[in-house]
Amino acid sequence: MLSMNDLILKKRNGGVLSKEEIEYIVKGYTDGDIPDYQMSAFLMAVWFVGMNDEETTFLTTAMAESGDMLDLAEIREKSDGEKSRIIDKHSTGGVGDKTTLIIGPILAALGVPVAKMSGRGLGHTGGTIDKLESIPGFSSDLSEKAFIKQVKQVGFADMCQTKNLAPADKKIYALRDVTGTVDNYSLIASSVMSKKIAAGADGIVLDVKCGSGAFMKDIESARKLAKIMVQIGKNARRSVTAVISDMNEPLGCYVGNALEVFEAIQVLQGKGDKRLKELSFKLAAEMYMMAVMSDDEKAALDKVNEVIESGKAYQKWKEFVAAQGGDPGFSDEAEKLISVNMTKNVCSEKSGVIISCDTEKIGLASLKLGGGREKLTDEIDPSVGIVINKHLGDRIEKGEKIATLYVNNTDKLEEVEGLILDAYSISDDASDYKPEALIKDIIR
Repeated sequence: MLSMNDLILKKRNGGVLSKEEIEYIVKGYTDGDIPDYQMSAFLMAVWFVGMNDEETTFLTTAMAESGDMLDLAEIREKSDGEKSRIIDKHSTGGVGDKTTLIIGPILAALGVPVAKMSGRGLGHTGGTIDKLESIPGFSSDLSEKAFIKQVKQVGFADMCQTKNLAPADKKIYALRDVTGTVDNYSLIASSVMSKKIAAGADGIVLDVKCGSGAFMKDIESARKLAKIMVQIGKNARRSVTAVISDMNEPLGCYVGNALEVFEAIQVLQGKGDKRLKELSFKLAAEMYMMAVMSDDEKAALDKVNEVIESGKAYQKWKEFVAAQGGDPGFSDEAEKLISVNMTKNVCSEKSGVIISCDTEKIGLASLKLGGGREKLTDEIDPSVGIVINKHLGDRIEKGEKIATLYVNNTDKLEEVEGLILDAYSISDDASDYKPEALIKDIIR
């Protein structure tokens, strides 16, 4: 008979746990038979000793199977008797990251079904559901039946993660958050991948953020996490590709919920920020290649550009918004989304070239304005945020605006201005700026 105390000691002493042992731990803790103090001890043992790839896969699968496993078979069936491959996408979190809003309509316009479950924002990173719910009338609260029906009809649906999707992960993560065991590669990877596997997709494209605004601050840690998640996917018989992308400055020019919807619409209309388009189109191309089982990146990017230039992706966006209760007409005058009491320019205190950005401070500034949450129960103001007027490598003069704040409540305005100014490093010497690639690596 298995004993939690024995398993804690086994892992503490460097032992390798079996599938049966890991399933016992996950089920016991989820069902309430294993108390917090024992699970905390086990998680700390994992933090110190680690898990091998097989153990990490066993943990991921056990967490995925702890609740509902979404059955997407109905979506796969095509009228010609062929089967669609359903591809999901996940970002590890960043500032100004609105790529899902762009990629979903692109893939739907290309005939690739996207059944997306997204989360809300917490801390300095924004959540896709918060962004979508800034659209008048939009609802992310779909039943499984309505979700599947919408993907079949429109090609894209995005709903809030259900309470019974990988409930073990939710319970274990809450404990990790208060026991100093968040930053372990196996625990992070299994948390992400358990939800993705439970969501039922055939393939997953991961956007692993790297830099000052990401949880992974350097390329080595981002690459290590990416490799573990890709291996978990392979072990679980899923196609997985990880794109490691730069988060040393916000992605795009807009940070904040409605502001980011506005910017996503600009891209779908064929306009918008160059870096945001580059990453969004790259991720969309990777998802398309995975769906049609091709390795021709140029052909995939050509198809992505075609549905943008023809307006098909923008039309799919409107269909998606309407299907989830939103006003599709708002997209043609989306600037109405970002109505606030006041705007305030933040101006540089010196002249020079912007050589670095502490992106996490930009995310925290948006949070302080009311655009994010410090606790899950916090209410957010969807219309506030920050427009970035200058980017890394740009020349700026003293007194020139570096950012524009969109404000409804001025209580923390001075603190927010300080965060913005502190975030940017400005040098007299342009050679101090060292450009970094937006896409740093791809792990397959």
